[in-house]
Amino acid sequence: MGLKYGCAVEDVITGLIIHCRGWRSVYFNPERKGFLGASPTTLLQTLVQHKRWSEGNLQIVLSKYCPLFYGHGKLKLGHRMGYCIYGLWAANSIPTLFYLTIPSLFLLKGVSLFPEASSPWFVPFAYVAAAKNAYSLVESLVSVDTLVGWWNIQRMWMLKRTTSYLFATIDNMLELVGASKAAFAITAKVAENDDSAKRYEREVMEFGTTASAGEMFVIIGTTALINLAMACLVVGLQRAVANQSLGGLLIQNVVCGLVVALNLPIYEAMFLRKLRTRGG
Repeated sequence: MGLKYGCAVEDVITGLIIHCRGWRSVYFNPERKGFLGASPTTLLQTLVQHKRWSEGNLQIVLSKYCPLFYGHGKLKLGHRMGYCIYGLWAANSIPTLFYLTIPSLFLLKGVSLFPEASSPWFVPFAYVAAAKNAYSLVESLVSVDTLVGWWNIQRMWMLKRTTSYLFATIDNMLELVGASKAAFAITAKVAENDDSAKRYEREVMEFGTTASAGEMFVIIGTTALINLAMACLVVGLQRAVANQSLGGLLIQNVVCGLVVALNLPIYEAMFLRKLRTRGG
């Protein structure tokens, strides 16, 4: 009783509605945990769950319950923007795919898409990137995480944005034109077998899975190959050095290099058939 149904994320839309009715949230962190949640134990289950979450959150933004308008006069602007951050998870897939593909492709041709390092316009790019990553790193370390853990979080964000969020965006668009209907996908919260449990305990990233996940893994593999180290990064650096234009291509080389580093488990799975642990 009291839950708002008809949405893939009924807890989010219920929270929004009761907040608009005057309810207020408080931070409650007792020494003894009241209950412990469970989360997916494999990469595929994680991607499927985040597809459902992001699809449901985007449904809210595209409905009459859009926090910016539904909460107008009832919630503070910061509160409404907080809801919108989750509501626009799926939309992040578009700019993410752009940054994962276009700069690398243009790097092969030696075409600069960003300001040179000596230009004043370089400062906003450097500031946003440094501030965002520094803040998330500090937040992660304060939450008793490790540097390796923070790096894996960045890796998972990239994988989710290029798969879960992309498919959530497409499904929402199809639903708006009546070509599709939202489905509630259930994900397992426990290991399916002993082998899966062992891999989960060792923090191994697993790519071998059912054919139903083919579309997601095709996108992951494609973006990884586009940025494959010696294909884009080295060629781009050679062109930059030869033309003495490192400043103009600096940001693109950095972006391509970071994407390659984040995709190391994918390369190992594709070419070496090697299991990837958290420490790598």
